[in-house]
Order: sequence, then structure tokens, then C-alpha cells
Amino acid sequence: MAKRTDNRVKAAETDLKEKLVNLNRVAKVTKGGRTFSFAAIVVVGDGKGTVGHGLGKARDVSESIAKAVDDAKKNLIKVPIHNGTIPHEQKGKYGAGKVFIKPAADGTGVIAGGAMRAVLEIAGVQNVLAKSMGSSNPHNVVKATIDALKSLRSPMEIAKLRGISMEKLFEG
Repeated sequence: MAKRTDNRVKAAETDLKEKLVNLNRVAKVTKGGRTFSFAAIVVVGDGKGTVGHGLGKARDVSESIAKAVDDAKKNLIKVPIHNGTIPHEQKGKYGAGKVFIKPAADGTGVIAGGAMRAVLEIAGVQNVLAKSMGSSNPHNVVKATIDALKSLRSPMEIAKLRGISMEKLFEG
């Protein structure tokens, strides 16, 4: 198999929007009582094929979100978007979270639930059918969705890999 190209992106190159996927209040029980802190999962993207996810933990809500955004900007990936949808079907897996994404016709919209919807919308995918199987834990669903998007290959990449023209790739 040919060597895969790295599809990572630098955060400074793009203007990013952020979306909070999940905010979880966690309690640590000490002898002095409960100590509350917050864990935030955030996805960032430019709506043009760049997306990343991050986790931030802090004693304050806004601080945990800020940490999550900083973390998300550190691991951005580029997603091939073809006519507002993804180029082909793809499965993604992370832990017990399994996802399936499928290209959809123009006008379909993003048919996905919860954490998957946030990732796909912020990436800039307008028409897609998606199903989350297995875990509904937002951490695993977000990471499985990112795994599926990372595995996508553009038609240009496939044509180049096979050594044929784009017209020949789309023939019968």
C-alpha cells in the first residue's frame, strides 16, 4: 500500500469556529467534602474541511472550555469535501464508539445525532447520512467520527494512486 499523506493542518492558517459538544461536572470526594470540576469537549473547524477536537478540564466552566479549544487547535485535520458531501462511505472506531458515515444527495442535510452532528457541521459537510453504533459516550463518538473523517480519501488522491485520469475514475 502506498504511503498515506499526513492531513494535519496548522491552526494559525485558518479562522476557526468552535462548538461545545459536552460539558461534564465531575466531583472528587475528599475529607473536606466534594470538590467539583468541569470537563469540556469542544470541536473547532473552519467550515471548509478543517476540523479538530479537544478536551479541557478545570475548576471553572469557562477555563475548561478555553483549555479544550486550545487542545482542539493542536490536532486539526483536513477533510476532503466533494460537492458538499464526503467522497465515499467510511466507518470509524475509537474504543467502544463506532460510527458510519455515508455521502448524501444535495439537499439532504446533516442526518446525524449529537456529538457526530457537531463534528460534521463544523467540518463543513452539508449533506451526509451518519449512524453512531456502540457507545453513546460523546468522547468516543467524537474521536470515532474524527477517525472516519481522517480515513477519507479524495477522488484526486485515488486517481493519482491508480495512475489514471479523473474522467476514467468516474467512468462506469
